[in-house]
Amino acid sequence: MKTLNEKLNLLRAKLNCGQKITIAIFGLGSVGCYLLDYLVSLADPQLRLVVVGRNAEKMQQDVNIIRTAATIRRQLRSEIVIEGDCDFKDVASIEAKLKKIQPDFIVNSSRLYSGLKYGTISWSNLRAYGIWSPMSVLLGKNIMEAYGKAGCNAISINTSYSDAVIPWLKSAGMPYFDFGSGNLNHLIPRMKFYVAEKCGIQNLNDIDITLVASHFHDVVISKEGHTEGVRLLLSIKYQGNELDINHDDVYKACSIPMPTDQKRNMMNASSNFDIIYSILTAIREKRAIKIHTPGVDGHIGGYPFIIDGAGEDIKGYMAPDYAFEEMERVNRNSIYCDGIENVENGCLVYTDELLQKVKNRFDVSLPKRIALSEAEIVAERLIKEIIEPNQAKK
Repeated sequence: MKTLNEKLNLLRAKLNCGQKITIAIFGLGSVGCYLLDYLVSLADPQLRLVVVGRNAEKMQQDVNIIRTAATIRRQLRSEIVIEGDCDFKDVASIEAKLKKIQPDFIVNSSRLYSGLKYGTISWSNLRAYGIWSPMSVLLGKNIMEAYGKAGCNAISINTSYSDAVIPWLKSAGMPYFDFGSGNLNHLIPRMKFYVAEKCGIQNLNDIDITLVASHFHDVVISKEGHTEGVRLLLSIKYQGNELDINHDDVYKACSIPMPTDQKRNMMNASSNFDIIYSILTAIREKRAIKIHTPGVDGHIGGYPFIIDGAGEDIKGYMAPDYAFEEMERVNRNSIYCDGIENVENGCLVYTDELLQKVKNRFDVSLPKRIALSEAEIVAERLIKEIIEPNQAKK
């Protein structure tokens, strides 16, 4: 598996030569549909957008409405291709598609159990989301196993709980995703809304925010407006200068009403879009762009990351605002609140507190440590013993 910087420079060579850039979206649920629509809206003739899934007929319906709407907006310039008959539970099926498509980007927006926001069960009962990690890792594991077998060099993005999923893959010695989407990107706009109003700033893009935290704090801050007593790393600058603004007030202002249905996936799709667009822009405009991404380079939690196209070679690296050791410590404290004690040696380790809550709320006993090879067994238990009984009560 090539390094991220090697992949970035392969992409730059293709862009500079005017070759087509292929973006493969695995799974065309709500996240995939929103993402496809956002990418089409770039009106970029250099992009070739490939949607991959099992049901070609269903995907064709979704593509038809996106193509039609984009044409009404006079934005349809990108080629869209449908690749059906791909079983995400079958590594060989995925490998065959990767060899055929030869993507430059891969976005995994697939879900093992579709149509349900897992947090609707876990937050009210456990105040933690990490319980679902074995479900989140499975299809991504298959995609990355196929990625390795196919000798793929695409820049890869994972959508489901990357804070733990990407480190889990890396710690097991597998190929792993380059980036995760979501989480911090859901909070930063809310912070900008408050800061702009408080400080009289007209252009939100002039506000520079750097944030370090895991998935748990995306949820607790956006729902309740506080950090649960955990000190995060947050910098808020305007025109290069740190603003004198109370961070607790900023967190409190993030608790704004939003829908709880599939419309929330606009944010996750936008995070995927932001990674892709930032990379393309950094290369084309030869400048450095900061993104926020969970699981980057297989590290636990979420980090600010720079895509730097200003030099002779394009490269990616952690934003220099904070020492990496400090960011890692904050993220481990943050994700502990989400029920994840550690990810090491191919195993995900639940916290004792989460295990006790699961026992108390659902009368289910989960193992403390889960090897990646055992994730499917635990995922099946989570579905049969927790999700399906709770769905039946509704």
